[in-house]
Amino acid sequence: MFLSRTVQRAALTAVIVSASALTVPASAQAAELPPACQTALLETLDKFPVVDFTVPEKVQNTVLVEVLNLSEADQAAFTEPACAAWNSWATANGQAVAGDLDTRYRSAAGPVCNKFARSALATIKKYAPDIPAGTRELEKVAKKVWGTSMQKLADQATNADCQRTYTAVKAGW
Repeated sequence: MFLSRTVQRAALTAVIVSASALTVPASAQAAELPPACQTALLETLDKFPVVDFTVPEKVQNTVLVEVLNLSEADQAAFTEPACAAWNSWATANGQAVAGDLDTRYRSAAGPVCNKFARSALATIKKYAPDIPAGTRELEKVAKKVWGTSMQKLADQATNADCQRTYTAVKAGW
């Protein structure tokens, strides 16, 4: 259970961070991130203490590949002011977001892929309008990562329910 929880927390970080506009440029040629962005990456997970929300391993892997392949233009969205704005917002709202994710996840029907995608997208849609304007460029990157990842997951899905779900949520928020 602990290993599974660790994997879930790592995946949640990737999804929340990407969905909340903090996807990290991790390619070898990427410039070092500003201090506020480094802090966001190290501490965001702790700010969203989910209990039941689970990210499927295929989603983790797909999102991480997309993050690793961010262009230099996308990487430029990671600025000190944008990440500082995110950090403040996540600190103030993380508990509520986590509760919403857990509630939606428990209520969602079907396989884990559906529970994950539907609950994640509904929570993102609910809270995205409240995220500070200073994070909008980061949000554009997050939307790109989300859309591309969901399309790839839909294309690779062997389960018809998962394929339909990923196709339905790929447009994002």
